[in-house]
Amino acid sequence: MTATASRTLVDRPGEQAARSQHPGPIRIGVGGPVGAGKTQLIERITRALSREISMAAVTNDIYTIEDAKILAAQGILPVDRIVGLETGGCPHTAIREDTSMNEAAIAELVERHPDLEVVFVESGGDNLSATFSPELVDFSIYVIDVAQGEKIPRKAGQGMIKSDLFVINKTDLAPHVGADLAVMEADSKVFRGDRPFCFTNLKTDEGLDHVIKWLRHDVLMTDLES
Repeated sequence: MTATASRTLVDRPGEQAARSQHPGPIRIGVGGPVGAGKTQLIERITRALSREISMAAVTNDIYTIEDAKILAAQGILPVDRIVGLETGGCPHTAIREDTSMNEAAIAELVERHPDLEVVFVESGGDNLSATFSPELVDFSIYVIDVAQGEKIPRKAGQGMIKSDLFVINKTDLAPHVGADLAVMEADSKVFRGDRPFCFTNLKTDEGLDHVIKWLRHDVLMTDLES
């Protein structure tokens, strides 16, 4: 099965536009378990859109800034457009209960680059219930990977249910771990309702076009004819 869930990308521009409540750049949270592909997704998005829009990223880790280093090493975002935070404790606290560190990081990025249009806020790897505070981000993406097993969508954690886009990554691993993508798609349809989701293999950029389409249409609102 290939990553062809584009029919699940629904058109809700009016609702999405009303959600962009923060002054300055649009804020997009990217959450999901450790190793699901959050950092890689941000890297792929910024690579695809770097000539179109001004972007930056804030990464959250418990005791390191490893994800920030990975993003910087790719060379797509300049180092001064990346802020790595060491949150300590439970990583979900910094994106939900006490977002002050992330707010300060975003303010720092805006001061450095007044032209910023989008800031990605990557959560530290966390459980399926982690969600972003609406006071911190305008939109959120939740990423899981196929290697976690086909039953993961069935667990319907709050991160998967409430995110604006749900991404099931690493589809190439399905035959190696015995995961049925058709089952994962069916389960995702049940708990997502009319909210969009898609399959990706970010290693080869398969399915990335669905993510970019969602960003352009529902978030940036630059592709409302499609």
